[in-house]
Amino acid sequence: MSLKNKTIFISGGSRGIGLAIALRAARDGANVTIAAKTAEPHPKLPGTIHTSAAEIEAAGGQALAVLCDIREEAQVAEAVEKTVARFGGIDICINNASAIQLTGTLETDMKRYDLMHQINTRGTFLVSKMCIPHLKKAANPHILNLAPPLDMAAKWFKNHVAYTMAKFGMSMCTLGMSAEFATDGIAVNSLWPLTAIDTAAVRNLLGGEAVASMSRSPAIMADAAHAILTKPSRETTGNFFIDELVLREAGVTDFSAYSPGAKGPLAADFFVPDAVFAQTDTKVMGTFS
Repeated sequence: MSLKNKTIFISGGSRGIGLAIALRAARDGANVTIAAKTAEPHPKLPGTIHTSAAEIEAAGGQALAVLCDIREEAQVAEAVEKTVARFGGIDICINNASAIQLTGTLETDMKRYDLMHQINTRGTFLVSKMCIPHLKKAANPHILNLAPPLDMAAKWFKNHVAYTMAKFGMSMCTLGMSAEFATDGIAVNSLWPLTAIDTAAVRNLLGGEAVASMSRSPAIMADAAHAILTKPSRETTGNFFIDELVLREAGVTDFSAYSPGAKGPLAADFFVPDAVFAQTDTKVMGTFS
């Protein structure tokens, strides 16, 4: 149940959930490539590829920081090549990079529409495509997409159809690639949070400090990802995992440590099917959708 000496290629990862997953793996002694666009500090968002790499190494892992825009095929190919040259291969691909804008059809300009689809759907497809030849050589290869279950309910589309289409594009990569590469033993799964997660991006979009009291920390996603990535790949593919349910299956019963600032019910995340809530006693309120 360890990721020691495993090599992880993660898109994004300079902050938030991606960084939390990277740090959890680093505590095992994993090698992590942070392939992201942020090389210089952002005025509103913490973290760069360099600060993330330093945190990974401080946590016990080996890190490679690569400036990479996953919309650019040549940059992704170069980032993968650098990873293989540094660490000798790739065991795990995590598609974490994502763009979001929660606007209706008339309020969504096409530049933003294109950005969401290029990063979310196309970026996930491209990063996976570039990593797969190396994953085929790995002992326990995994692709993990931070993408929601495919719940085709109109309520998830009506307020932000462009974002939902782009995010579900990532989920369709899970659905298709898990079957396509099953005989190669490559696990392809999605992971999504039951509740809102307290990240800088969420605070900026959905209400600042007030969000923290209704959210869990990124650590719950990191622990759930770790539980998935340490499973046998041939026995764990084609799933749309929910963080809390993964950890419940692993034996966790007390989730209070993941929401120390909670003052009442937590906010349910987007895209979680109604049936999921029947499997947990966690008190949640309606989504921000």
